[in-house]
Amino acid sequence: MKRRTFLTGLGAAATGATLASPAIATGNLEIKLVGAFPKGFPGVGTSAERLAKRIEAMSDGTIKVAYHGGGEIVPPFEVFSAVSSGTVEIGHNAPYYQVGQIRSTMYFTAMPYGLDATEQSGWLRYGGGQELWDEAYAPFGVKPFYAGNSGTQAGGWFKKPIEKLDDLVGLKMRIAGLGGDIMRRLGVSTVLTPPPEIYPALQSGVVDAAEFVGPWNDMALGLYRIAPYYYLPAFHEPGAGLEMIVNKDFYEGLTAQQQTILANAAMAQAEDTTAEFRYNNARVLTAMIEQGAKVSAFPPDVVEALGEATREILAAYPGDDELTQRIHNSYIEFMRQAAFYAKNVEGQLYKDRATVWGV
Repeated sequence: MKRRTFLTGLGAAATGATLASPAIATGNLEIKLVGAFPKGFPGVGTSAERLAKRIEAMSDGTIKVAYHGGGEIVPPFEVFSAVSSGTVEIGHNAPYYQVGQIRSTMYFTAMPYGLDATEQSGWLRYGGGQELWDEAYAPFGVKPFYAGNSGTQAGGWFKKPIEKLDDLVGLKMRIAGLGGDIMRRLGVSTVLTPPPEIYPALQSGVVDAAEFVGPWNDMALGLYRIAPYYYLPAFHEPGAGLEMIVNKDFYEGLTAQQQTILANAAMAQAEDTTAEFRYNNARVLTAMIEQGAKVSAFPPDVVEALGEATREILAAYPGDDELTQRIHNSYIEFMRQAAFYAKNVEGQLYKDRATVWGV
């Protein structure tokens, strides 16, 4: 959809008339931003709303952004399709929600035992990741921007403790991304449900365990009330990225200044989102424990099995797709460098700091 058609259709839908040329020339735009997450939901929902307000503020009000939460005008898992088709101009999403269309989106969200939040940002901005991301989305008429990270997530809530590998066999679990593929290798039956359905699924027994994000978001869903055994950290999402996606024809029709506003709004929101998650996850975890959550790490034999399954699945993941293979090679090369650095720097720092402060 070309910009003239896009904006004309938008104006006709809003006013019943064709959008006047002077309104386009002066940069007075009225656009929609749809999110994949419920309006007002901590972190992922509120970040989308703040992104919309940020674009308006940075444009001095010349770009008016109407924000709609997940399910309001677009189902949670169809944000990408809505932006691609030109139904809306901008979306806020988790990239792997469109993995059925674009296999490589996993690398731009989270890979098992992969990059954390700061490492992912580094790869995208300085390691060629953004250019590969642009290339992956171009055939769908979408321009992606990194919009933040939920940080290292949780391995999930379980109704019964996981004390050994065999305890996973036969369980039914809600889990997203490649985590589901890995868990199935360990004998778990997996499903993916939208966030609002996780609590009812646990409550009714549709699933025995569930992962969502981390302490802050999980606390909001109240999962600890039904499945108190909480395993940290997540093996499958060490740093789950979020995206702002823009219809490419619409984006290319904007002025250079307007394009810069969108890019800088996404960058600012990325910092804000990542900071907010880090602060609130740390604050909420202790509150969860006080309310009955039983926190522990997965036992060694589970970690060993998860690691083996991860290596096998990731090695085969690109398949015969040339672009996915190039993305994989770039990601894994930097991931190995980042893992070595983190082991010798942050890893030791975290151990030393915990010793110093007695935690």
